Amino acid sequence: MISVNTNIGAMAAIQNLASTNRDLQSTQNAISTGKKVASAKDNGAIWTIANKMTSDVKAYDRVRESNERAGAILDTGIAAGESIMELLNEMKGKALAASQAGLSAGSQAALAADFAQLRDQITNVVANASFDGANMVAATPASAISLGDANGTNNITVAGVSLALGSTTITVTATSAADTAANASTALGLVNRSITNLGTQLATWGAGAKRLDVHRDFVSKLSDALNTGIGAITDADLSKESAKLQSLQVKQQLGIQALSIANSSAQSALSLFR
Repeated sequence: MISVNTNIGAMAAIQNLASTNRDLQSTQNAISTGKKVASAKDNGAIWTIANKMTSDVKAYDRVRESNERAGAILDTGIAAGESIMELLNEMKGKALAASQAGLSAGSQAALAADFAQLRDQITNVVANASFDGANMVAATPASAISLGDANGTNNITVAGVSLALGSTTITVTATSAADTAANASTALGLVNRSITNLGTQLATWGAGAKRLDVHRDFVSKLSDALNTGIGAITDADLSKESAKLQSLQVKQQLGIQALSIANSSAQSALSLFR
């Protein structure tokens, strides 16, 4: 039927062309953004999942930063402990030499002075072993604390221990001296006990540092896995989208041609009245 009021062919052509234009717009968006799901309107469920995963990735970035800070605090504490161990080893030699009977007054005084200088240097090391305001070896020690997960409900803690003179670990006191053979012998015992205690503590901190390193590697791999997952569900296959674009552009041109033909069909009604 020929009608000038209702052009069924034109309506069908318009619907098909509109559908093609929508598909073409979607493909162009995918090519320009590189994502097949760039917003919630593209695919609400996938976008929500990807957004949650993206949030986790950002949270794990903060976990990694916290881990690095805790590692730096712990490394500073370990460096201080190792420096104190070197001082203790030298003090042991001075105390041992000063504990000998029959030393001249000059030799005793020289050894006592060296011992005192090494002893007091421990205090200087402890006072300067601070990172970002945290000191793991101070009289009131801080701990190295790292976030353990993206929810903030789990922490990795490496406890600090005082390495100050007269502490449980460093039993050498601020008054320990090698000015006499008897005092040197007493000081030697305290130095030996301090060396043993400090060695045990450094081993504990070393294990803690290894734990932080392992966790840092895990968080890095987990972030990579999450990013890969996000890409898998949201990234566009550009080779596929490129081929689709070519097809839709041809389809659009054909749709325009079909609409033009449908619009011209009404003109055939005029020939009936000639």
